[in-house]
Amino acid sequence: MKKLPVLCLIFSVLVSCDKTYSDAELSKINGYWEIESVVMKDSVKEYNINSTIDYFELKGKAGFRKKVMPQINGTYRVNDLSEKVEIVQDSGKTYIQYKTDYAQWQEEILELNDEELVLKNNHDIEYHYKKPEPFTIK
Repeated sequence: MKKLPVLCLIFSVLVSCDKTYSDAELSKINGYWEIESVVMKDSVKEYNINSTIDYFELKGKAGFRKKVMPQINGTYRVNDLSEKVEIVQDSGKTYIQYKTDYAQWQEEILELNDEELVLKNNHDIEYHYKKPEPFTIK
């Protein structure tokens, strides 16, 4: 029975460990991502419909993020605006650093796989993304 608290402590440390991502894992950021929800300290905002989708393009650990607008025919309308991005790993955590002519900021990658991307900014707001589904009219 005395081993149970020790096992619980070890498990909680393992679960709370920070994660760095390999180049192969980071390549999963490439492509289109749609915000599904935003988790704040006291609330969760769900997004059922999005007028814009984030498009990431990385080559190695540098690239850009661009907001694109899905069209009825399945294409995306784009403009010339984009944010430079760089992947940085520091103290066992992985961040996306953004830079424009007007601002710089970073978001920690909490989760990254083929279908889900979760980012957290410095205000502890989490952005939960999913791969978008093609727009169709039924």
